Amino acid sequence: MPVIKMVNQENQPAGELNLSDKVFAVKVNKHLLWEAVQSHLLNVRRGTASTKTRGEVSGGGKKPWKQKGTGRARAGSNRSPLWYKGGVTFGPKPHDYQWDLPKQARREAIRCALTAKLSDGELLVVDALKLTAAKTKEMAAVLKKLNPAGKTTLVLGEKDDAIRLSGRNLKSLRILNPENINTYDLIDCDRLLITRSGVTKVEESLSR
Repeated sequence: MPVIKMVNQENQPAGELNLSDKVFAVKVNKHLLWEAVQSHLLNVRRGTASTKTRGEVSGGGKKPWKQKGTGRARAGSNRSPLWYKGGVTFGPKPHDYQWDLPKQARREAIRCALTAKLSDGELLVVDALKLTAAKTKEMAAVLKKLNPAGKTTLVLGEKDDAIRLSGRNLKSLRILNPENINTYDLIDCDRLLITRSGVTKVEESLSR
């Protein structure tokens, strides 16, 4: 059973915490991590890019000039892709990029991500995190003590409006709740912060 040293929001020692083997000590499957990240990135794509073909562009009903005798190349429509304001050849069309992994695969990928962060020394458990007011300056000060530089993902045990409002303007901070964590957000950070209650909720969810 892995053991991790906890800190308070001042980054001072706050005891130790035993972590679940089923969540923080699994065999890391790199290919599964890749699939989970690709699935997340594809699922957030809107796929709404669209261009008009020559059949969708308005106009073009009349032949621009007669077939022979003008000395110019033959032309049947001024909406040809070769013409200015003509249609687009092989342009993008609305497309569904959705790629869903099985539920068990998604859950295992999250376990792999948590295990990898722990083994790489990029996981930090905070005993508790409280702010006196919903102020970005106060949240930035706490974050500076816990992770001076780089991107940070913070997993809370319960919803906290003060923390959420204080951190939403910090570009280097991403705040999650246990019910909406995903592999991409766990990996795409330099430091993963989880509150003690967050660890409990995550273990309850992923140990089933």
